[in-house]
Amino acid sequence: MSELPQQRLPAVAESRRWPLLHMVLLLGFWLAIYGFSLATPPLLDDADATHAQAAQAMVQTGDWVTLHIDGVRYLEKPPLPYWLSALSLRAFGANAFAIHLPLALAVLALAVLGYAWARRAFGQRAALYTSLFTLTSVGVFLFTRIFIPEVLLSVFLCAALYCLLPALEEVPSPRYAYGFWALMALAVLTKGLIAIIFPLGTAVIFLALTKRLSSLGRLRPFTGILLFLAIAAPWHILAGMRNTGGANGHGFFWFYFVNEHFLRFLGRRIPRDYNKLPAALYWSQHLVWLFPWSLFTPTAVWIAYRKRREVQAARELNASGEKLSRLELLSRTNPRRKTPLGATFASATVLLLAIFSAFVLVFFSFSTNQEYYTFPIYLPLLMLLAVSLSLAEQTYFTSIGLRRTLTFAHAAYALLGLGIAAALAYGLYISRNLAYSADIGALLAHRGVGDYTLSTSHFFDLTGPSFAALRLPAAIAVAAFAIGPILAWWMRSRQKHFAATLTVALTSLVFLIAAHIALVRFAPMLSSQVFAAQIQQIERSGSGSDEVLIYGDQSFGSSLPFYLNRRVLLIDGRTTSMQFGSTFPDAPPIFLTRAQLLAQWGSGARKILFVPQEERDEVDRLLGSRQIDLAETSGKALITDRPLSLK
Repeated sequence: MSELPQQRLPAVAESRRWPLLHMVLLLGFWLAIYGFSLATPPLLDDADATHAQAAQAMVQTGDWVTLHIDGVRYLEKPPLPYWLSALSLRAFGANAFAIHLPLALAVLALAVLGYAWARRAFGQRAALYTSLFTLTSVGVFLFTRIFIPEVLLSVFLCAALYCLLPALEEVPSPRYAYGFWALMALAVLTKGLIAIIFPLGTAVIFLALTKRLSSLGRLRPFTGILLFLAIAAPWHILAGMRNTGGANGHGFFWFYFVNEHFLRFLGRRIPRDYNKLPAALYWSQHLVWLFPWSLFTPTAVWIAYRKRREVQAARELNASGEKLSRLELLSRTNPRRKTPLGATFASATVLLLAIFSAFVLVFFSFSTNQEYYTFPIYLPLLMLLAVSLSLAEQTYFTSIGLRRTLTFAHAAYALLGLGIAAALAYGLYISRNLAYSADIGALLAHRGVGDYTLSTSHFFDLTGPSFAALRLPAAIAVAAFAIGPILAWWMRSRQKHFAATLTVALTSLVFLIAAHIALVRFAPMLSSQVFAAQIQQIERSGSGSDEVLIYGDQSFGSSLPFYLNRRVLLIDGRTTSMQFGSTFPDAPPIFLTRAQLLAQWGSGARKILFVPQEERDEVDRLLGSRQIDLAETSGKALITDRPLSLK
């Protein structure tokens, strides 16, 4: 890109008031998908309840610097998501609603940010589409079902990028420049050092491509960095001072900066419990995470291709021999454009979002990764798709190729919808004679689900027998996919463009509601909340306070200590997130070996042992007939060392 002219970046002229209908739609979609699902399901084992424990410990101990899980230091993560959840726990108590609320509000904030940015850059229809796309995309929904910081990180990073453009104007606004640094600092307190790399790297590449590196001074780097440090540094300094003397003399600074950032990127993090997907698969998965809106990718590609052809045609028609930049050529091929591409807020937005998305994708193609690590690019990509679809609807008759891309998108959506509906209908058919089972996990108890290491591995649990417990959500999804995509295609063919796009959004809304119902049905398998309730009932009956133990890693039953609101003992559990914290001298004596369990079994306080499905055989070999079964759900068991009638 050539150098942009030294002028303010104009935005689309819009009324200051946001249309009431748009706000009603945005809030209605959010309530239907995210608001009404706040109380269910209970917190899930593994990361969900593990992170909830860290927030719960803040409320209990008053220590807002060092995170703790089951009394053990947890130094892997920055604190901001846990601060927010701790405040929510204080307000609403120790329950799933309190943990889910900050995540749901972050999704709403992301949708509102997308609306505000797209409205300023592209107009009201693109703004509405951006917010609807955000609320109804599969990835946004899927990766906010568990307590991970990605959605909050996305809000801060995208808001920082939004501040970047007005901060770089010829007459820059100091509030936007300082907003950029402050939001980046909040992002660092949410996820760590990548929150510095992504926005600053994007800004440098953007300015380099537009030959405006000299404009970096408009970001007020000296005072901006001071503001950044004032927000981000205090916690890091305090955490480093309070957490020294861990394994091999390593403290917070080594573990957090070296192990959790640099060694994680290189795939050498201790412990090595992360996977790395091949780059091609990692990129292509975004067709799923952005579904159904990713189906309009050909439309966005066609519009970009047409612009490129316009540039080439302009070069050939430049009879004057004057050497024109690519930006100037683009401006001359469109008589409506008064300024070159990149000089308007719209064109600068497109360039910035494209750079940011590509940067994040390339970064995690080399790093170890999980499916949700690229969550921050969901809003940028969805905004680009939204503006492409909005432009395609407004210029529907200007290009046969454009109409064909829309037809292709709807045809693909209709075929996928019918395929999904047929697959779900088949599942309903083969389970028609099976009795309903509230414990869906019992049907999957021998599938080795404990070996899953990817977040989406549980898709493989949608077997024939599991449909006996999924009839309602499956039937809802069948109806949505059998009707919605075809209806949207019909409306598009009749040039009812807004109605067609809204139908796609409503189809996704219904499907996501069905998906949430299915997740609730899976709760006995994915959560140990029912075992916590069983233990509380036993203790209320008069047995007093018992010793509760988890066999294996704490993540197997991490919802137990959350719902019991107390520490539990771990058998051979000095692993994964507990490993480094357990090396500090003040680590509580919660770690027992198998030999210690065997020696203490049947003596002292009553032992109530939670046994995950993958450890059942090992426990049977260890304890044999000395165990008394209390409860079993989804292959998981609760056993004790003496009859309940004895103390």
